[in-house]
Amino acid sequence: MSAAEETEEGTGTGAPARVRLQFSPSGIDVKVPGGVTVFDAASWNGIAIDSTCGGHGTCRKCKVQITEGEAPLSKLDSRAFSPDELRDGWRLACRIQTAGDLSIEVPPLQTRPKAATVGVGRQVILRPSIVKRFLQLEEATLSDQRTDIQRVLDAMDDLELTTSISVLRTIGKVLRSSNWEITAVIADSELIAVEPGDTTGRRFAIAYDLGTTTVVANLLDIETGTPVAVKSMLNKQQPFGADVISRISATMMDPDALDKLRDLAHETLAELTEEVLAAGEIDRNEVYEIVLAGNATMTQIALGIDPEPLGVAPFVMTSEGYDGLHASDLGISIHPNAPATVFPSLGAYVGGDITAGILATGLDRDRRLRLFIDVGTNCEIAIGNQDRIVSTAAPAGPAFEAASIRHGMRADDGAIEVVKLTEDAIELGVIGDAEPVGMCGSGLVDAVAELVCVGMLDSSGKYLTDEDAAERLPGLAPNLITLNGERVFVLHWKGDVGDGENAVFLSQRDVRELQFAKAAIATGWRLMIEELGIDEADIAQVLLAGSFGSYLSAASAIRIGLVPKLPIPRIISAGNVAGEGAKMAILSIQERHAGAALIDEIEYVELSERTDFNDRFIEQLAFPVGT
Repeated sequence: MSAAEETEEGTGTGAPARVRLQFSPSGIDVKVPGGVTVFDAASWNGIAIDSTCGGHGTCRKCKVQITEGEAPLSKLDSRAFSPDELRDGWRLACRIQTAGDLSIEVPPLQTRPKAATVGVGRQVILRPSIVKRFLQLEEATLSDQRTDIQRVLDAMDDLELTTSISVLRTIGKVLRSSNWEITAVIADSELIAVEPGDTTGRRFAIAYDLGTTTVVANLLDIETGTPVAVKSMLNKQQPFGADVISRISATMMDPDALDKLRDLAHETLAELTEEVLAAGEIDRNEVYEIVLAGNATMTQIALGIDPEPLGVAPFVMTSEGYDGLHASDLGISIHPNAPATVFPSLGAYVGGDITAGILATGLDRDRRLRLFIDVGTNCEIAIGNQDRIVSTAAPAGPAFEAASIRHGMRADDGAIEVVKLTEDAIELGVIGDAEPVGMCGSGLVDAVAELVCVGMLDSSGKYLTDEDAAERLPGLAPNLITLNGERVFVLHWKGDVGDGENAVFLSQRDVRELQFAKAAIATGWRLMIEELGIDEADIAQVLLAGSFGSYLSAASAIRIGLVPKLPIPRIISAGNVAGEGAKMAILSIQERHAGAALIDEIEYVELSERTDFNDRFIEQLAFPVGT
């Protein structure tokens, strides 16, 4: 493909009314209107193409190979691929506006990234809302013509229960087929099922952490309080963007996007449900309840509620919490009457996952001052103790998900997750012990922290000049090169040494992306410290929550200024505390009530109202000296 054939956006001209697209390896063959992008055509037809920007051309992740047909080059293609890759037909799917029939090879989307499935939690007294009672009833007679439901309720006269039409539809047959020996299934104050015989030893529930990137399901035996199975997978909404703003924007631009996103959330939850049921060898009708923790946007989308007000000032939620839900409202097929509990949100950007995490860590019950940080695209922060807790959200951007990083990738085989530098050597830890193909978020933080530590990056985040690098760090200097006019540090040469086009590197732009992200978070927790009127040294513990927090090096986090400068043992990887909070709400009705009460106990601070935020943000861009 010559440079003369390159177009501004790869559009081509004279697009036909309809074109034929053949996708491999799925084998899907479709006809779509000419002029639509390959990315959109794939999304319409259920073909997942990797993307973190939602098809807007900023992440350069939606890589596909054209095996038959012509796809003109865009300027972004030239930046995303090497000349050899371009000749082999590699293009960005979001830049290909179809002008003719194409055969397209789609790389498989990683749906099982490395994720935290457990986290810091507390022991709870087992008292679930799901209760079973075995009843031996007297058979109806001419002298005792009580209704079937009244006969059951009379046998449990210590409880005031409601029931539903679905129970009434089956109760008569169940009573008579079981010789009037039945098990009543009660969810809080509702009779949700009447089962034949004694089934009191079998009752299960599922806790979900509905994350923007990863979704986790935990199947629990609520008879014993023990876990049965846990599974995680990538949120199927990923092609619409890596962050909540991208997904909110999608619903604003496309009237059909909300339904699509809701269906994808339901598909994700349903698939995970099937997996934990299969792993635990549990019948779906033995699962009587679910609890879900998710941020406000993910929760509203999953319930089919328009999220647009969350994305524009004044950032208003439809509701803090949702009563009267059933598992079926979230596309989950278990017991047909199974209720669903959704953790309430503190604010538009401090959601139910944070409420669940605060419940799990007992932040509100501790005398010590503790700082809770859920590091991600939208970083949620809470700090306090049993006397007072304040919370906020900081717009960190996608750097920690490695979404905006040139060689960034999810935590999959081949991702650099650990980086160690000396003055003359580079040591890499790679997921799966494979050849490095990119870096995940923890690898990015490590790389920058190590480059700052050895002096290859100065406190402003700027690379040394070639002359200074050769003088100060001769062993590492050959890895610092200029590629297409940009300074980059090569972590791994995939081809010949010196061939930057075929290397895994950290560019100057990547460093800037990380600086912006860490500055937003550091500004957030510093402002919250001031809100409480305390000093940084007063913090007894820092809890790093979520999958990213689980694998982040505490030393690296301190070195770049992401967290307070405290002794390393006081920086704790808390893991999937949202999932732990959801499990606690299943196992203990008291803990569930305590989680709901947090909404009234935690003060939410809106950073966008702070007139000094931008100035404080700029102050935090520099990397700390002497850490």
